[in-house]
Amino acid sequence: MSIEQIIVLALIQGITEYLPISSSGHDILVPALTGWPDQGALTDAITNVGTVLATIFYFWRDVVSMFRGLLDLIKRQTTASSRLVLNVIIASIPVMVLGLIFQITHFDEMLRSPLIIAINSIVFGLALYAADAYGLNRNRVADITPKTALYIGLAQMLALNPGTSRSGITMTAGRALGFLRSDAARFSFLISIPANAAGSIVKIGHAIKNHDPITGPMILCGILTFFIGLMTIAFLMRLIRNHSFLPFVIYRVILGGALLGLIYSGFAFGKLN
Repeated sequence: MSIEQIIVLALIQGITEYLPISSSGHDILVPALTGWPDQGALTDAITNVGTVLATIFYFWRDVVSMFRGLLDLIKRQTTASSRLVLNVIIASIPVMVLGLIFQITHFDEMLRSPLIIAINSIVFGLALYAADAYGLNRNRVADITPKTALYIGLAQMLALNPGTSRSGITMTAGRALGFLRSDAARFSFLISIPANAAGSIVKIGHAIKNHDPITGPMILCGILTFFIGLMTIAFLMRLIRNHSFLPFVIYRVILGGALLGLIYSGFAFGKLN
């Protein structure tokens, strides 16, 4: 990879993993729009490690609390920490199971299409608008129950469809369930840790098994992604304290519309995907 591609990929992963605009969708679009060769699943996995570490670093207090909660669960003690980690586990299981199925069947490769990204960008962008505009603002992370955690976890499964946005669909579910924007985002990021970590471990393990090299440019891309991710989390958490998700909805609709225009005009992506 060239230094330009490394920087662009790090920017896209570090920004779009947290903003509700689909990181996987942008990762697929970059080579399609620039003519660069696809960076591959291994590079995506390593940049994903960068965002996982950024999430852990930013929410380190919650991560420490979850480790304490694991010990409390083992001791069969009910505490705020044990409830938090239990809800994170419940919300993470559905997408991890489906992700494993996709990994075995390679079904996810069939979804890497600009047309699917365009449609999902618009549809789930409008869903985010509806949930944010009409959702109540009364629940906090401490109010999450196993039932609501499962609902958010089931919604997270949709993120395996490129263009949906993992953070976007889980924040949409959180807002629909009446959670404050900041708390919907916070829980969304916490449940990203096990899901993204598991996905990256599987892909990196598969690469090692096949003797695929982990190169210096890949590692550099992951490091850059870490720092960009930290800045993006801080930006989003500050923004949504006083503003809605409307700017991201508008971006998604414009992006989806532009992609549909490029596809149907034949200007990019060749024939209709």
